[in-house]
Amino acid sequence: MNTLERILERPEIRAKPPVLVDIGASGQLPEIWKRIAPYCICIAFDADEREFGARVSAKHPFHTLHLHRNIVSDKKDPELDFYLTSSPYCSSSLPPDNAKLSAWIFADLFDVQSRVKLPANTLGAILSEHQLSYVDWYKTDSQGTDLRLFLSLGSSIVERVLTASFEPGIIDAYQGEDKLHALIAKMDQLPFWMHDIEVRGTQRLSRKLWEEKVRPLTGGSIPIGLKTSPGWAEVSYLNTLLPTERFDRRDYLLTWVFSSLHEQHGFALEVATRGVERFGDAIFRELAQESLDRTVGVLDRLLPRTAKKVIFYVRAKTARFRR
Repeated sequence: MNTLERILERPEIRAKPPVLVDIGASGQLPEIWKRIAPYCICIAFDADEREFGARVSAKHPFHTLHLHRNIVSDKKDPELDFYLTSSPYCSSSLPPDNAKLSAWIFADLFDVQSRVKLPANTLGAILSEHQLSYVDWYKTDSQGTDLRLFLSLGSSIVERVLTASFEPGIIDAYQGEDKLHALIAKMDQLPFWMHDIEVRGTQRLSRKLWEEKVRPLTGGSIPIGLKTSPGWAEVSYLNTLLPTERFDRRDYLLTWVFSSLHEQHGFALEVATRGVERFGDAIFRELAQESLDRTVGVLDRLLPRTAKKVIFYVRAKTARFRR
């Protein structure tokens, strides 16, 4: 049994299993959850059934999985409009901003195929339905409503979420959407720190010019010389576990697990060290040592500083290339 499994088998975790929320599941659940799934309760949502349901539920790895095909809303409306777009991954409870999208090459993905009325519910109501009062890992790609849905949980739940991942827009894609700048500003006011951000994008080329001038020359392929511009971001946060009195031993153990899964071994070391100081539990000494070993490897001990600089340089360039 590895360290992660030993933690998840502990009585304080078994008595209160980790709750994972995935809004906008779109056919598959996060790869990063696979190692912890057998110990967790997962609540997954997607109102566009074209990429949801069968593949998710057929062989799910979770201890418990609840699938919901309704709209998640921050308002207590039993039914809301839902815009089914050409791409299932762009469908939203917000109407696309077609005028502003027309400046971008992927505008056709947001063409509305139909507007339907779908049942809606709040996250709070869904948690109550499943007799849950907490969320440990919040992940959403709701196409424009990420922040408002997170905040709709209420401060008592929000401030104890241990990790939260969002996919907010940078360009104007939906009318009245929650954008990246608003998310960052709000999260700065809450007990979280941003541990990762990856900017995604598309090409600035109007639909008219694409159809009339460019597409006929490329056979429908995006031109190699057309630069990608920032369009949206995948951004993730970890809880600082401050103030300390708000969090118990279970929270510290799970935060170590989540930090380690995210390869944030420096923060995992910090959490374990604080766990030793606060709880005096031997498990935290073991976790601190494991995080230290993962942080400082053999190469760190043996390579000269110049070689390390070369590795950091290559790593940075490779990451930039991947984006």
